[in-house]
Formats: sequence, structure tokens, C-alpha cells
Amino acid sequence: MSKKNRLRAVDGPARLAIQVRRAEARAVADGVAETLALEARRGAAFVEDGEGRGPSERPYRRQAGLDWLARKGKLSAAQKAAGERYRDAYVIAQPTLSLASTLEVQPGMSSSGTSLKALVARADHRQQAERKLGLYRRRLFEHPALIAACDLVCGRELTPREAGGGEREALKLEAVLLVALDLLAAP
Repeated sequence: MSKKNRLRAVDGPARLAIQVRRAEARAVADGVAETLALEARRGAAFVEDGEGRGPSERPYRRQAGLDWLARKGKLSAAQKAAGERYRDAYVIAQPTLSLASTLEVQPGMSSSGTSLKALVARADHRQQAERKLGLYRRRLFEHPALIAACDLVCGRELTPREAGGGEREALKLEAVLLVALDLLAAP
């Protein structure tokens, strides 16, 4: 029995409920399609993770800049690995935790409830990442364009088009990034 025939076989409130669910599903699918189209125009790349699902149930995953370039065959394995090392150091080195001050000091605990030992370990880990990031940036000769390309594509995980804002700028950024990744991948 087809969907239309099954819907005709159902009467009254049940039919209305089915129609409402279908209309809501169409609205959600249209909203997802619109969002994906807008983000794609801005330069974002998406991958469908729709294994074993129907077309209306496919989730989309935003692709990071390095993954997008590797998928297009524009990066070697060594370049991608160098970019991932840069990303790891960049992400950890970013300040994400602020140490709040408080007048109510409790021995062994911070104001957020995290132990001081854990805070010190986290701060040490962040300092190590800052040192690594500094080393990577020195390997790039502290060149602002090379560092900016790595920060945007590797660190912030933007595609070259998202980071550059247009096709011409994206191609320039991609070329600069490839030089930076070659320098980082060199032994």
C-alpha cells in the first residue's frame, strides 16, 4: 500500500496528526537545506553522514579546513600531520579557563570546585602547548602571513574560502598555507 493510500485509510484526527508531522519534517528539511546553502556560500564544507538513513534523515558534518584540503587531494600526509600538530598546540594554548578570585578560599579547591592540583596541571599543559606553538611559529620565521594562514585553517579549522572571504583570496591563502605546512613538515 502506498503512502497516499495509507493516509486515505486513516481518518480524522490521526490523519491530521500525520499531515502535521510530515509538514514539520518538510519545514525542518527546508531549514537545514537553507542553512547549508548559506554556509556553503560563505565557504564552509560539509560531508553527509547518511549511512543507512533516508534522504530526510541525513545528518551533515562540517569539515575542517585541513580535512577539506586533504579530501581534495591538495595536501600530502606529512603536510596534514604538520597541520594537525599545529592545530593541537593552537587549541590547547588558547585561554579558555579564567581563574576567578574569591574571598571565600577553601583549602585545596578553587572557586569553581576544581582542585588546585588539576588547575595547576591544566596550566602546565597549556604552557607546554604555548611553547610548542612558539616553536612552530619560529619554524615559520615569525612571518605574519604564514602564521595567519596556519591560525585560520589549522587552528580555527576554517576552509580557505571561509577564511579568505572569496575565491581569489582563498587561492592565495591556500598557496601560503601549503608553503607554511611544507616548512612545518620539514625534518
